Amino acid sequence: MARFLVVLDVDSTLIEEEAIELLAREAGSGERVAEITSRAMAGELDFAESLRERVATLAGLSRDVFAELAPSIHLTPGARDLVDGVHAGGGAIGVVSGGFHELLDPLAASLGLDHHRANRLGADAGVLTGETEGPVVDAAAKADAVREWATAHELPLERTIVVGDGANDLEMMRIAGLSIAFDAKPVVCATASVCVPERDLSAVLAVLGLRG
Repeated sequence: MARFLVVLDVDSTLIEEEAIELLAREAGSGERVAEITSRAMAGELDFAESLRERVATLAGLSRDVFAELAPSIHLTPGARDLVDGVHAGGGAIGVVSGGFHELLDPLAASLGLDHHRANRLGADAGVLTGETEGPVVDAAAKADAVREWATAHELPLERTIVVGDGANDLEMMRIAGLSIAFDAKPVVCATASVCVPERDLSAVLAVLGLRG
């Protein structure tokens, strides 16, 4: 049984990019989507509504775009060190994303994550519909994932650590035993237990006492 649970955001946290923006550039809506994403992460827009607006611009893209974009996704420095360090310390680690399973699944498998959850994009005849399928992974859903995974490991929330950077991470950060703002928006740094300004996830290991 795990001794503790670490849960990370994905876009601009586990990875350097915002997945929706990569897809939007392929659809010709990159600038518009980037502006909406920035406002949503700063807490200026409702996340679910902003996601619907952004995903709508992807209608007509081929599902082949996921494989084509895979080389454009880069793990944040220290990501593998963090996963390995958490496992070596007897912990479990998962990620929960407002992004998409279609891009996240290969990364989760490569890293050996214990849990991962994201939105799913609708498709028909191999073409994106411009809608998501199933419940939207918004701020509340992120917090629900932390609770669910903690229960699965028979851990109290006091033994959970959440790492995020945007306004849609705030709910899961509020319920965690320790919240870490990673290169985060001001609204997140203002409420987190700890702020890590440098873009190196291995720094989280020091916060957890797993590295000197």
